Amino acid sequence: MTDASRPPESPGHPAGNAAGDNLSVPVGVASAPAAPSSSQQPSSNQHRAAAPLSVRVAVLTISDTRTPETDTSGQYLLAELKAAGHVAAHYRVVRDDALDIRTALVLFLREATVVLTTGGTGLTGRDVTVPVVESMITKPIPGFGELFRMLSYREVGGAAMLSRALGGLCRGSAIFAMPGSLNAVKTAWEGILRDEIGHLAFEIERHGQPGVVQPGVVAPVPSPLAQSLGAQSTSTQTPAATLGAPPIPPESPEQTPPHAAVVTDAVALTQPQVRGTGGFAARLGRHKKDDPRL
Repeated sequence: MTDASRPPESPGHPAGNAAGDNLSVPVGVASAPAAPSSSQQPSSNQHRAAAPLSVRVAVLTISDTRTPETDTSGQYLLAELKAAGHVAAHYRVVRDDALDIRTALVLFLREATVVLTTGGTGLTGRDVTVPVVESMITKPIPGFGELFRMLSYREVGGAAMLSRALGGLCRGSAIFAMPGSLNAVKTAWEGILRDEIGHLAFEIERHGQPGVVQPGVVAPVPSPLAQSLGAQSTSTQTPAATLGAPPIPPESPEQTPPHAAVVTDAVALTQPQVRGTGGFAARLGRHKKDDPRL
């Protein structure tokens, strides 16, 4: 029996509840999910949204045969950086030599947030890029090499294991060492770096890096706990005279043994390395037969 005081229900729409709620969702029709708030979004998305749109990037090509005119991999990266709105801080081609590579990297790391190198990551005797980069890295990024070899495996099969591509942080900048071939550089850039380079720069600078002092930043004041521990250590020291031992005179500069000198990382990066047996060049595989200076 139909109640004449109520309008007929439209097909497919159920009756309202006892309180007169006629806003029920139609049967078989799913309601659209509410858009997540910024606090509900994954942190990676929030970080990407806050990432800089333009990053200072340097490109270093390592090759005994290429020149800026024939360096297809380096020119490809420069064109991609420009198209993406990034700043090409430096570009250079150096030979497969440990000292030349390190010298260029020291300069580039001062001026760029990200340094991209191509060449010298294989297994031949001339491939010395990886030990140089490894000696400078303070915080490895193993995922870069893992992802690169995974992507390369789809293209070249098991030969991907011959590549030692790697990445990591050197103080306040990142280094990514890639093979020299154009196809390999495209794989690394398009498959990994292109969409994450801004996110990477954001993460590097978000909380700062150990040993890096930003311009205008005042050194942090020791915490009350550190201050109290320092005061306790000073007050608990027993003078040598109270123990019946003769006082120890302060050392003069002439008495300081040569091996006690401390060289900071910043100085070590800017000073020429000692050549010869056991020196930096020997550890990283400098080719002595090709250099009359050694």
